[in-house]
Amino acid sequence: MTSTAEQSNPATRTVERALGLLAVVCDEGSISLSDSARSAGLAPSTALRLLRTLESGGFVRRDPDGLFHAGPRIIQIGATALGRQELVKAAEPALHRIVKASGETSYLSIRGAGERALYIGMVEGVHAVRHTGWVGRTIPLDGTAAGAVLLGAVPDCGYMIVRSSVEPDVSSVAAPITWPGGVVGALSVVGPTYRIDEERAEVFGRIVSEEARALSGQFTTPSRRARDGGESR
Repeated sequence: MTSTAEQSNPATRTVERALGLLAVVCDEGSISLSDSARSAGLAPSTALRLLRTLESGGFVRRDPDGLFHAGPRIIQIGATALGRQELVKAAEPALHRIVKASGETSYLSIRGAGERALYIGMVEGVHAVRHTGWVGRTIPLDGTAAGAVLLGAVPDCGYMIVRSSVEPDVSSVAAPITWPGGVVGALSVVGPTYRIDEERAEVFGRIVSEEARALSGQFTTPSRRARDGGESR
């Protein structure tokens, strides 16, 4: 139970307001200052002050259009709360479906230490020549398909295609798994470039993006599901 003294403590009220505002940003995905203030029941000046503090800690970020999003720190906390093994377990059916549809090896990756992406799940492809054995290994965020989507650099098509980045003659197609407000992981298809021409890369892109969207729907917050009118599909 919260005591009267705690409720009247200015520091406690500030924390409560900041957490409430952070929850609004995470629930909405992207939101303006005025809308976030209204949803949190705060004056715009108070909301701006709190959002700037949250931004300085990496808990929110502001895009060039002035909209606020969950920042890298809160996304990292969300991934930790979800748990690496829970994410692998949740993604395993999708990884198998990707292999069944593409024939190529599928991977699950998350942000690792520094500017690296970490492979944490894999289902091997069906071909004799296939990509394999990279679970536990890291790749750069910069210049890779999985890294690009983990950084939020996703084209309008919903997936990223990169060729001969970490390994020559190897192509990767990746799509983002989103936690409310940001990217928490990536699904990807990896295989030899000679089998993944432009047409097949686009087909694989649609496959991984559809699976990533479906998986993302499992992590939608209860408040958003209620607002959207039911369970996510």
